[in-house]
Order: sequence, then C-alpha cells, then structure tokens
Amino acid sequence: MIAQTIQLALAPVFVLVAIGSIIGSLTQRLGRVVDRSRQLQDQYEATEGQAHDKIVREIRSLDERIALIGHALRLMVMASISIGITVIILFVEEFANLGINVFAAGAFIIAICLLMWALLLFLKETRLATEVLRIDDMYLESDRDLEL
Repeated sequence: MIAQTIQLALAPVFVLVAIGSIIGSLTQRLGRVVDRSRQLQDQYEATEGQAHDKIVREIRSLDERIALIGHALRLMVMASISIGITVIILFVEEFANLGINVFAAGAFIIAICLLMWALLLFLKETRLATEVLRIDDMYLESDRDLEL
C-alpha cells in the first residue's frame, strides 16, 4: 500500500519540481529588472526634457514589472506549500485511513489554480517588457533597404 501512495504522490512532486524551475526563472528576471531600475535611478538626476521623461516612463514600467514578478513569486510559493500539503495528506490518509482524500484533491486543485494565476502574471510581465522595451526607430533606420 505504501508503494501505491508513493506513486500517487509523484504527480504532485513533479509539479513541485516544475514550480521550482519557474521560481528560478522569475527570480532571474526580477534580478535583471531591479538592476536596470537601479541604473535608471542613477541617471534620473542627470537628465532633463525628453530624455528625463523617457527614463521616468521606463522606471514606471520597471516598477510595475517588479510588482508583477513579486506577486507571481508569492503565488508560486503558495502553490508549492499547497503541493506539500497534498503530499502530506496522501500519506496521512495512507497511515490513518481517515477518509481525507477529498482534502488532498482540494489542495492539489488549489495548487494548480495558484500556479495558473502566477503564470498569467508572468505572461503579463513579459508582455509589458516587450511593449516598453522596443528598439528606438532611430536605430532601425527603416528608410534604408537592408537585407537581414
């Protein structure tokens, strides 16, 4: 019977591994965004006019991205905790036979919902990053006919 419970607990554990990988990616993105925001804050005082406005717009965007990544990370951690609870409930049920499998299913569903919510925030953050960080037309020289 314990072997069957271990097999049953493997699916949530695989989800936990995936969540860990996503947390790593989010943490790297957060680090890059924070580093960029610090660079821009250093330039803030030295600029004026359009250059200053451009820096302020990017700082605002970075602030929103930091908030989105932070929220996604919190949701991922909560999903991880919910996965851990799922596994614990499965083993408690195996040894105590309390009829609590429905709680394990509920905890797993909550974990998947939290994971999906976090991924939607991640999608929003990446969309925001690509919208704001476009290459200036000046550098593209669109009027020139160049082969790629």
